[in-house]
Amino acid sequence: MDIVHGLIEPLQYGFMQRSLVVAVLVGLICAIVGSYLMVQRLALLGDAISHSVLPGVAIAFMLNINLAIGAFIAGILSTVVIAWIRTRSPIKEDAAMGIVLSGFFALGVSLITLIQKTNKIDLNHFLFGNILGVTAGDVRDTAAIAVLVIAIVVLLYKELLFYTFDPLGAQAVGLPVNLLNFGLMALIALTVVASLKAVGVVLVLSLLITPGATAYLLVPRLYQVMLLGAIIGIVSSLSGMYLSYWFNLPSGPAIVLVVSGLFTLALLFSPRYGVLTNPSNVQPSSGLWQELRQLLKQQLKQ
Repeated sequence: MDIVHGLIEPLQYGFMQRSLVVAVLVGLICAIVGSYLMVQRLALLGDAISHSVLPGVAIAFMLNINLAIGAFIAGILSTVVIAWIRTRSPIKEDAAMGIVLSGFFALGVSLITLIQKTNKIDLNHFLFGNILGVTAGDVRDTAAIAVLVIAIVVLLYKELLFYTFDPLGAQAVGLPVNLLNFGLMALIALTVVASLKAVGVVLVLSLLITPGATAYLLVPRLYQVMLLGAIIGIVSSLSGMYLSYWFNLPSGPAIVLVVSGLFTLALLFSPRYGVLTNPSNVQPSSGLWQELRQLLKQQLKQ
């Protein structure tokens, strides 16, 4: 009865009802979109876009327009800048992402700091989320973004699947790979915008990557990774919300701690890749330890 009471009690509050709905939606779309990022090994791109939305939020606040619009425009602009640096210079993509990430993020923090001089704004809400403060309008916007993202993924699943695993092959058969790449970037930007209230720009990468990475350790196919990742994302978001309510923890970090804990369990106990259940799959990174041992032996011999 105590457990049931503990699960039902938060639901009597309107702010918890709204927060749980947003948590479920965010956990769902982050896992679906993040699966593509993980398979393409573009986790840093998700981080770059998530941090790059901050100046868009600040400028939208200054212009008194919807913050989500400013965040989305800034996220798309960051991907354009990354592509421009990569194609117009010998700088590689990962370096371009790092440059754009740090530059946009610094600009966003500076703009918000200037705004704080005349307006009372808590910077932590943008950085780490404030899901308990979501309004009915936020729920509506998040739901609209979730429906749009899921609809695009369903409609373009085969094309995105082909492009994700074999971009050169997709180009060879005539698929519009540039449009698919831009569409994927737009999906990431939309997902980041939807997640701002929940976990903020600093922690959103965890929800984008970790559920998919956890599922990848447990199932072999992309659609299975998406489905299981979505379940993991939703369970983590709900569990984090309840933990934040019961133990008075910040909601965003609580959600991230849960999903990180689930990843750790999968890493240790996965039937195929588990460090403890299938030690034969463990890579000899212990190469580092072997070199240290050899060095130590040489020193002892001397």
